[in-house]
Amino acid sequence: MIKNRNLSLDLLRVIACYLVMQQHASEYYYIGDQLSVVTGSNTFWIGIITSLCRTSVPLFVMLSGFLLLPMQDSISRFFRKRFTRIVYPFVVWCVIYAIYFMATRGESVGDLALHILHIPVNFGCEIGHLWYIYMLIGLYLVVPIISPWLERAGKRELEGYLALWTLTTFLPYIHLAYPEVLGEAFWNDTPLLYYFTGFIGYFILGYYLRRYGYPSALLSWVLLVAGYAVTAGLFCARIDTVATIPELELSWRFCTVNVLMMSLGLFSLIGRLKLNGQSRGAQLLTDISVKSYGMYLAHIIVLNFYYDLIHPFAQAACIAIPLIAVCTFVTVYLLVKVIAWLPKSKYIIG
Repeated sequence: MIKNRNLSLDLLRVIACYLVMQQHASEYYYIGDQLSVVTGSNTFWIGIITSLCRTSVPLFVMLSGFLLLPMQDSISRFFRKRFTRIVYPFVVWCVIYAIYFMATRGESVGDLALHILHIPVNFGCEIGHLWYIYMLIGLYLVVPIISPWLERAGKRELEGYLALWTLTTFLPYIHLAYPEVLGEAFWNDTPLLYYFTGFIGYFILGYYLRRYGYPSALLSWVLLVAGYAVTAGLFCARIDTVATIPELELSWRFCTVNVLMMSLGLFSLIGRLKLNGQSRGAQLLTDISVKSYGMYLAHIIVLNFYYDLIHPFAQAACIAIPLIAVCTFVTVYLLVKVIAWLPKSKYIIG
């Protein structure tokens, strides 16, 4: 099982999975009612210890591009393999969360039914972390379209696309001074660089790194440290100057240039590692990596449990958040490992 695996990519997937959980653990401490900002030292420390967590989703997407692009299977086989692994567990966990809401919030059977019927609309039953699945399905849908181009494109062509995409990662900051640029208007949803925006850039960047290699270790460290400094610095500087979470999280947006820098730096530093595939640690690493999708789907229930358990005794964010995240990570891994023993478990945990 380990013999044919790239353990550095497994490590990246495990890191990304943990970072998601620490990000979500931090949300208890800085998000107030009606998406207001909870000010104070806890929010400052969240900016310090959680800003790196914004690399989590970009890392996942870059891994997908690294491993899947260009498409090698037939279209039908590709979609059957991908969607069997992704969609069925997603629907199962939407139902599980609907039942969880009924048990913890006192919702009715009618509410449960409405949550389930809401799955085709958005976020299943309004569990926020499930937004990622819709985005991932969208990337899979475009794979047959971009694969022929990727097979023919040379290095300069790929770099040209990535350069234009990188320009779009400055737009969140440009919009502070110019709310509408490059053809943006309320009647136009597709301005000049619209087709170069979003997570598809990370998707293609992952493929580019597999094909042409990583930046140097020095450059990777510079990207990681500089990107983190901007991400954390802007977050902390805005705590007392903005009123809402969308404003506070400006530098935390996944498709901003600083998060791109962090993500590329971290991916390159970990991806170049040569890990021993014969150790017990490697076996554990691979097992966690294989189960990471199920862990992602399930972790919110476990996270809520540990927050309720730990918060009364550890209210300092710099202590409570890593503690909640680590406990959640370990517990949800063990939970998914148990589920994996069940028949047809692939329909539950992928």
